[in-house]
Amino acid sequence: MAAALTPLTDGGERLDEEAFGAYADLLRDLDGVLALGTTGEGFLLSVDERRRAIELFVASGLQVIAHCGAQTTSATAALAEHAAGAGARGVAVIAPPYFPLDEQALLAHFVTAARACAPVPFYVYEFERASGYAVPLAVLDRLRDAVPNLRGLKVSDSPWERFAPYLIEGLDVFVGPEALIGQGLRAGAVGAVSALAAAFPDRVAAAVRNPSGEEAESMGALRAAVERFPRHAALKRVAARRGVPVREDVRSPLRPLTARERTELDRWLESS
Repeated sequence: MAAALTPLTDGGERLDEEAFGAYADLLRDLDGVLALGTTGEGFLLSVDERRRAIELFVASGLQVIAHCGAQTTSATAALAEHAAGAGARGVAVIAPPYFPLDEQALLAHFVTAARACAPVPFYVYEFERASGYAVPLAVLDRLRDAVPNLRGLKVSDSPWERFAPYLIEGLDVFVGPEALIGQGLRAGAVGAVSALAAAFPDRVAAAVRNPSGEEAESMGALRAAVERFPRHAALKRVAARRGVPVREDVRSPLRPLTARERTELDRWLESS
């Protein structure tokens, strides 16, 4: 699955609604998308914008897991309820950043969100670097007992020692770090939710289908090459170079590519 980009216009201040369908066409051969996650700039959009973006992704015909994590529990639950009603096939929620929640508070947050979208499958989005703290395994154990729609996790932690503890029997785990796709799938993960797949869907799909092959081995190098640039704008540039009418616009405080970065990125694409 792609961790989808969100098409924006007007310098990143408005959804580019006309671009969603064409962008979805680039991703048709994947199993679906995680919309409005880290790559989709979800935390930078308003609640109304996030609702509309989910509607546009669903209308494009893609299988959509909607990332509904927000700073407050009320906004998270409202987004989760809307996503379920809009036709999303799943809802994912990251631990709220900034305030390091204890186990009791974090469990209550996830339970409220999962119940808001039930019976739609619910996924915990584990990303310690983005949240500022990891979801304790004890919280996941208690969450399984509290909500029957907990289906699995997207885990974006690395290195492997931080990723591996979340390979929990009975839960579907999706690999976030592309460099860990091969190792993760061989250890029991069911697939990947990849930022690189937002612009390189064919390459990531090949890595998932053959986790012991050369493409899987190359994922770390591909990510490193992209990370030399502002990632969100760079991936949008790559998608545009592949014929998708997606602008490089990103929501502030993310920044666009400079002219020099744009030239360097284009040269790299032409040579790779």
